[in-house]
Amino acid sequence: MKAFQKELFLKPKPRGFHLITREVLSQIPEIKEIKTGIAHVFIQHTSASLTINENADPTVRDDFETHFNRAVPEDISLYKHTLEGTDDMTSHIKSSLLGSSVSIPVTNGAFNLGTWQGIYLCEHRNRGGSRRIVVTLMGE
Repeated sequence: MKAFQKELFLKPKPRGFHLITREVLSQIPEIKEIKTGIAHVFIQHTSASLTINENADPTVRDDFETHFNRAVPEDISLYKHTLEGTDDMTSHIKSSLLGSSVSIPVTNGAFNLGTWQGIYLCEHRNRGGSRRIVVTLMGE
């Protein structure tokens, strides 16, 4: 069995839901060495998250942002943890709801995602900056 692990840096993105599948793949050429395996993608932040969802229609990304803003409103009177601004605690809550990692099957040197699936960086901060993720590849 082969195993690779690499820390990647994603370019800063504005608040919202961003497809990062290509950006991740461009930084892990080692995936070509895996015929059958799994990729684990983990974000090293508590105010952004990862998920897998629709990769074709950009209105899905808009709807995600709208839904999460309604579900977790930026009303500073609702939270104690507000040291970094109105998006502080709301970012942590959204991140916990979506999660910090995704696992993806690897088949013949590529992510084995569904036809309409892509990896999202869910940026919950107004200005989150560069984000670090760790990709672990395991397989044969």
